[in-house]
Amino acid sequence: MARVSYRSDIASHPDVSEMRDRYARMVGGRDVALMDAPVFLLGLYFAVSPWIVHFAADQTFLTTHNLIIGIAISLLAIGFTTAPARMYGLSWAMCAMGIWMIISPWIVGRNPDAGVIANNAAVGALTLLMGMVCAGAAAKSARSDM
Repeated sequence: MARVSYRSDIASHPDVSEMRDRYARMVGGRDVALMDAPVFLLGLYFAVSPWIVHFAADQTFLTTHNLIIGIAISLLAIGFTTAPARMYGLSWAMCAMGIWMIISPWIVGRNPDAGVIANNAAVGALTLLMGMVCAGAAAKSARSDM
């Protein structure tokens, strides 16, 4: 059997400086880590909003639409959490989704009432805002890497 010795201090590790630099790069790209959970919750809310606002029976196409778009936003948030350096480039897609969420009641729905319009407009505006914050932070961290 191989003898493996364990040290309590990592300072004597031969690659300690490279490990610190890599850790700093990984953590350095997390400028908007506090946005991951709100984006995830926003996506979950949008997915279930037809049942919360009670338009699931009247607006079946919009119900399916909100479910799919809400799941997509939640998956973006999971991607932001698991691979932030790669996923924050998709923040602009989240901005586009926010705009689409605002106008979708008139395009996907049939004669939407005020509650449906207000729900989609409010959640769409929040999605647009959060996407812009994430995109701004991604652009800022990309400029600082140069």
